Amino acid sequence: MRKALLVQARECAQLGSPMYAELLTRAADDPGGTVAKVLGGRAVPGALLRMLGTVHRLVLEGRAPDLAAHYPTAGGTEDPLAAWPAVRDVLVEHAAEIRAGLAVPPKTNEVGRSSALVGGLLSVAAATGLPVRLLELGSSAGLNLRADHFRLRYEGGAYGPESPVVLENAWRGLPPVDAPLAVAERLGCDPAPLDPAAPEAQRLLLSYVWPDQPVRVARLRAAFEVAARVPATVVRAGAADFLADLAPEPGVATVVWHSTMWAYLSEDEAARLLHLLERAGAAATGDAPVAHLSFEPRDPSRLDPAQVVTLRLWPDGGRTVLGEGPAHGLPITWA
Repeated sequence: MRKALLVQARECAQLGSPMYAELLTRAADDPGGTVAKVLGGRAVPGALLRMLGTVHRLVLEGRAPDLAAHYPTAGGTEDPLAAWPAVRDVLVEHAAEIRAGLAVPPKTNEVGRSSALVGGLLSVAAATGLPVRLLELGSSAGLNLRADHFRLRYEGGAYGPESPVVLENAWRGLPPVDAPLAVAERLGCDPAPLDPAAPEAQRLLLSYVWPDQPVRVARLRAAFEVAARVPATVVRAGAADFLADLAPEPGVATVVWHSTMWAYLSEDEAARLLHLLERAGAAATGDAPVAHLSFEPRDPSRLDPAQVVTLRLWPDGGRTVLGEGPAHGLPITWA
């Protein structure tokens, strides 16, 4: 367990959260074993992030005022790196609720990953010349279904309309930015979808953003603004059930997209998904192409701080690595 905590601490440091890196390091050295008692032996990365997310939610709900003083997201002004004693108290006081939170997959909607999505959609548009029918797996609140309404800046220019969501340093190298990208349909699925207009859903999503990363917090809050004016539908369904009737449609490029979700699938559901994609791909034509676009670790069954943008586009069906980037999406370096 100590090793797992230290590995996760290093990854948080690599992804720009000194606060979480410090908390996990202190947890690894905790002589009282507070974290060990809460985790009950489940010191895998997903469990650690669920633990921290649940603690953050308690802060945002006003139920941990001493700890809130260290959390910028709750208006705290005290040193975030000195939060461990107050975190340890919360882990003791709310142990049962935090343990229950370990059983629930993290509810994230990382807006930075839309930098991978937009670049991938531009590649599809360049190859097909068709508008996009966008289908997202694991959509959460569906914020990234509106990715074409975000502004992406890169050295020497910017892509996309003026928007509350501005992704700075989004790309190194460029996808085909001259391709005509139009999204004809926005539809996603999630086992427990969230309403981006609901305050409790916004708090839950915010709880999984690392509290010492104000830029990510600002992006998320800006994405709520975009969601309020750009319609998109997220249905309650597992990924395989959602794609059960997947088929190409004439006149549009059907793009199935997902990011940092494959590791949460069972082996059976992952195999079923691949079968459904292959079946739809086999029916694709030049006028009705099908694409599988993803931003996942190179081994998608494992969580990793580095990920790759991959594309399969039928009727050819070949797999192409388009680019790579950190798990939160910025920047994407295009091949």
